[in-house]
Amino acid sequence: MTHRISRRTATALGLSAVAGMGLAACVPGEGSESTGSGAGGEGEWSTGTLTLDWATYNPLSLVIRDQKLIETALGDSVTVEWVQSAGSNKANEFLRSGSADIASTAGSAALLARANSSPIKVIDIYSQPEWSALVVGEGSDITGPADLAGRAVAATPGTDPYFFLVQALAEADLSIADVELQPLQHADGRSALEGGSVEAWSGLDPIMAAAEVESGAQLVYRNVDFNTYGFLNATEDFIENHADVAQVVVDAYEQARTWALANLEETAQLLADAAGIDLAVASTVITERSNLDVSGVPGEDQLAVLEAISPMLSDSGDVQGGAEAVEKARAEIIHDAFALAAVEAQ
Repeated sequence: MTHRISRRTATALGLSAVAGMGLAACVPGEGSESTGSGAGGEGEWSTGTLTLDWATYNPLSLVIRDQKLIETALGDSVTVEWVQSAGSNKANEFLRSGSADIASTAGSAALLARANSSPIKVIDIYSQPEWSALVVGEGSDITGPADLAGRAVAATPGTDPYFFLVQALAEADLSIADVELQPLQHADGRSALEGGSVEAWSGLDPIMAAAEVESGAQLVYRNVDFNTYGFLNATEDFIENHADVAQVVVDAYEQARTWALANLEETAQLLADAAGIDLAVASTVITERSNLDVSGVPGEDQLAVLEAISPMLSDSGDVQGGAEAVEKARAEIIHDAFALAAVEAQ
């Protein structure tokens, strides 16, 4: 069962107050040795380790990591390891391989992974971004999707920019087969565009915003409806056996959201530092292209977006089971209990 909860605009909240509140609504997982109250101590949590990702496309992860919200809540008895996801495809690799318990992707990438038998579910929504667009170099004669026919285009398969490209091409009655796709990681796509080995790139912020400022790149096609939400995903094993720690993570995300909304420039500075970009570029990403003021509870809005892209996934050849596997994945992908508890505790 899914739920839709509206989010009120967050009020100003100092970070020290956030950290001092503690991370509430902990739910003990199977096999935990106590109630998981959050004070730390040997045997209190259901696991002694937690591995999760941070990503420049996930601003809330930067707040949580910088302010050690999870480490503070779990105490010394749980070792927290952070790994960087360079893109949704890398985050999915972490989850599939067991290298991470929780990782952040675009919604499209999460659905693709689930449809291909990766046992993951979305446990929180971290943003509703406009993080993808079609990008060309300064002076390019490409003005929109229709001009991409026969051109070399860079995109990262299995990520929102790839699905953005597919949808943009469809607007011009083209398919991915009508372009010369160069399957490059996001940063490499920018390099290829600037080096001239591709004529267009389906970009991802903040790399895309940096390319605009630093090299005069142009966004020739934008459509916010083609961007899926930011999904925080966990493996089913972690959800089932370590629910107490999963709840701590989702609580941290909701507290980080409140802080970030009240401190947008400070959040932009964290992004600038993490991505190695100018503060002005980071501010554009945070204030103009990252809607953090959305409900963290996955539900009807996300399912509607996933339903819209499902035919493209089914027809892409990237899902072995085709439409049936995609539909099954969509029906099973949401686990909203942690986010409901976290929002209600705010």
